[in-house]
Amino acid sequence: MATTDKRKLRIIGELKCLYPDAKGELDFTTPFELLVATILSAQTTDKQVNKVTKSLFKVAGTPEGMVNLSPSELTEYIRSIGLYRNKQKHLSAMALKLIEDFYGIVPKTQKELMTLPGVGQKTANVVVSNAFGVPAIAVDTHVFRVSNRLGLVKENDVTKTEEALKKVLNEKDWSQMHHCLIYHGRRVCKARNPLCQECTLRDDCRYYIKALKK
Repeated sequence: MATTDKRKLRIIGELKCLYPDAKGELDFTTPFELLVATILSAQTTDKQVNKVTKSLFKVAGTPEGMVNLSPSELTEYIRSIGLYRNKQKHLSAMALKLIEDFYGIVPKTQKELMTLPGVGQKTANVVVSNAFGVPAIAVDTHVFRVSNRLGLVKENDVTKTEEALKKVLNEKDWSQMHHCLIYHGRRVCKARNPLCQECTLRDDCRYYIKALKK
């Protein structure tokens, strides 16, 4: 059951009003492309990932195309991405496993997705939500930071934060609020020097209220 806490409901409502068109910012046309882009996005901006995938997807927009690239060839496409060596290994192994175990088709469940190399809970949630329309909350650094700062939840790791958010939010809002929290984290509630004075949520924000008391 979703929260009945009036403060939390105000925060949720305001986030929806602030970012009515919030959506994922990775470019993709198929579930496989989204899976690849999400793996590449770890510790890298979506903007940088989109630059790389624009060229990569022309030759490796399918699992078959990906496995046809040698490690060195794939590395050349993604060299500008952070942690590119590990990501190259993950992408090559992921594509091969898709072909061998799933007939080259990206699975639609979190459990199956997490059997793929390089795919953790966050990546699986991004894919099921954005590619297949399944309600999910992918807790990245922005979602974790903003939801805990605002006081929607009070947890110390991403797994607990995801479970707590599921209890606070209506299931139909999970995916939308994932994007709203990311938008707010990138634009206002930044990791360093959050723009509290510009934030319309500050009167209900635990982080801001605590800062005022210092």
